[in-house]
Amino acid sequence: MLVADRHGHLVRLNDVARLILPDAVNGARLSEQVPAWLADAHQRVIATSPPGTAPKISHGAIGDRHFEAHSTLSEGDVAWWLVDATDRRLAERALSDARHRSEVLSEASSTLLSTLNVPRCMEVAASMAAEHLAEAAVLIAPPQGRRCSLTYACRGGHVVQTSRQVDVAGVPGLREALQGFPPVPARWINPADIPDWAIPDGFAGSVGSVIVAPLPGHGVPAGALILLRSSTEQAFTEGEEVFARLFAARAGAALSAARLYTEQATITATLMQDLLPPTLHTVHGVEYAGSYRTAKDHERVGGDFYDVHPGAGPSEETLVVLGDVAGKGLDAAVLTGKIRNTLHALLPLAEDHEHILNLLNSALLTSHHTRFVTLALASVRRRGGRAQLRLTSAGHMPPLIVRTDGTVEEVDTRGTLVGALPAVSARTVKTVLAPGETCLLYTDGITEARGGPLGDELFGEDRLQRALAECVGMPAEAVVERVQMLAAQWLGNGRHDDMAVMAITAPKAGALSIVNGYASGGPSGRGGAGSE
Repeated sequence: MLVADRHGHLVRLNDVARLILPDAVNGARLSEQVPAWLADAHQRVIATSPPGTAPKISHGAIGDRHFEAHSTLSEGDVAWWLVDATDRRLAERALSDARHRSEVLSEASSTLLSTLNVPRCMEVAASMAAEHLAEAAVLIAPPQGRRCSLTYACRGGHVVQTSRQVDVAGVPGLREALQGFPPVPARWINPADIPDWAIPDGFAGSVGSVIVAPLPGHGVPAGALILLRSSTEQAFTEGEEVFARLFAARAGAALSAARLYTEQATITATLMQDLLPPTLHTVHGVEYAGSYRTAKDHERVGGDFYDVHPGAGPSEETLVVLGDVAGKGLDAAVLTGKIRNTLHALLPLAEDHEHILNLLNSALLTSHHTRFVTLALASVRRRGGRAQLRLTSAGHMPPLIVRTDGTVEEVDTRGTLVGALPAVSARTVKTVLAPGETCLLYTDGITEARGGPLGDELFGEDRLQRALAECVGMPAEAVVERVQMLAAQWLGNGRHDDMAVMAITAPKAGALSIVNGYASGGPSGRGGAGSE
């Protein structure tokens, strides 16, 4: 405690105050004995009217300690009680820093994990590191051969991503960090050893302090993070190094998740290609078109499928397959893929539909699947302007043929399910399509589409045949689109099964289609490839 009069002279100090202000002298001017912040506070207290109405608490440094000064008036003098607040301020600052770092880590986790795009995740991680941890940051992805993917970021600047060949051994601790080893302490890294490639463009001044932190991933390292401060900034403290490692752990987890998602998405897309329905074209002068809609709009594959296997030449038959596996979704799609592959392997035997169906039936019965499938097969050959067809139904709805006079015929072919009984019994029917006539293959998702005015009526075969009667002379693609459109309108927003439709059309005389640079559909039957 110390006391000063209204004229600004030091009156007395107690023993503890003399320890803090060892050079203070009674009677001397207060401004010459104490720091300026305390002398100014004394003048404010004296100058107020009435005296003492100014703030009674002031604070400032005396030496390397921080004090709060509380004032009280006594007979015109002011007594100042000095309270050492150094430890409390340090604790408050540590608490504030901890809260800030916790907020940064929380933001990093939510922001980084919100994107599963690897380049975007690297960009955000480098930008946040430069903003909250250092003046600049460089994120290095695991090397791919002799090249590394680098992401540069400076505080307040743009993020730059590039790929280049670099010597990771040139940065102390970087090679170890990329292998997932513990980080090298910042005090062990000489800033002068940092190569130019590890310093972002726009970094001001020379490097004064460096942190190299590994980015731990799921099982394998996700990369490394270099943090830079200039020589004009305070060097990284041990607490900041710990904070950098915590940030790096979250960035590594996010990058690892993004890479895993990318790998899985790539694998899924590759595998999905064999499950997606093929794109159909004109083959040997005959038009083919197909359309597929899964039971759920967000899915791409399901239990319905179709394929066109072109003959080796115009004189050879093209095998057309449309099927419906029991069930829907990915499980059914996997089985459709196996069935399609099996049928492709059986193409040399395509002349005998029933034999193919029985071989497929045996394969399904001996597999672990308990599902069955219905199939419609068509072998197609162009003869002059007409298309000769051999049609077989195995547990499937019979094909429909749209004649030039508007008549819709149901092909009289019947057969048993495939994969349900010891043997398949099926009847093959031969027919001919005149120019402009179409044969339609479809799954029960079309006829069993439930909707209409009341939402509970089936689309039905009669309504389908009436719709086809309006498609006389249309190209195969137009017929398919018309059927799918009518079924979708009938459904509205209602639930439905997988829906597949396929049309085989003998083009009108003289109609030409340009496929792969060749005109198909003329008398020569010269055309392009048919399916993927």
